[in-house]
Amino acid sequence: MRSLAFIAVVCAVAATSIMMSPPPLRVIFFGDSITEAGVGPTGYITQLRGMVPREEFDLIGAGIGGNKVYDLYLRLERDVLSRTPDVVVVFVGVNDVWHKRTLGTGTDADKFVAFYNALVAKMQEKGIRVILATPALIGEKNDCSNDLDGELNHYAQLIREVAAAHHCALVDLRSEFLKYLATKNPANADKGILTADGVHFTPEGNRLAAEMFRQALTAPH
Repeated sequence: MRSLAFIAVVCAVAATSIMMSPPPLRVIFFGDSITEAGVGPTGYITQLRGMVPREEFDLIGAGIGGNKVYDLYLRLERDVLSRTPDVVVVFVGVNDVWHKRTLGTGTDADKFVAFYNALVAKMQEKGIRVILATPALIGEKNDCSNDLDGELNHYAQLIREVAAAHHCALVDLRSEFLKYLATKNPANADKGILTADGVHFTPEGNRLAAEMFRQALTAPH
């Protein structure tokens, strides 16, 4: 009888512990085609799921190919706020620069900052923890000879300034990807190391991004 009573107590304690466990943090990755592909077999969100405890983090991708910062602003309610996230990672900027050259569109720097500030403010008003990421690459040459290096550096710096102004954590993919290529791209190739086409990540590019996002999500804040 004592054994049965002991087992009953253990089961009750275990059940109480499970009931008292907090739900996992709901984390939404909000971005463009790089994030859309992030939920693929080797995508950065998929790889990140293998790096963090599943009971602590619920990782959700909300990427749409071709999106720029104003697209994110327009779908913020539908794709982010309606899901009541605890954390949102904003990863945008490549198309705002790249599409100026490829499609004749893109986003002027002043409008980019205005939309980005409004985006962050709306989420912070809801008590959401916001993490910002700089755009990584438009071409992998490591001698500063990619056509859009200067403008991409400028937009990455604008995001760093937005992060500082709103006290957001920053995942500086631009800086870390450039450091990686400085030593891992001796042939000065324009793609094929961290990206398949100069922009969209290879499995190794996704691994590097996932590790950086892991550090940001698990760091004290």
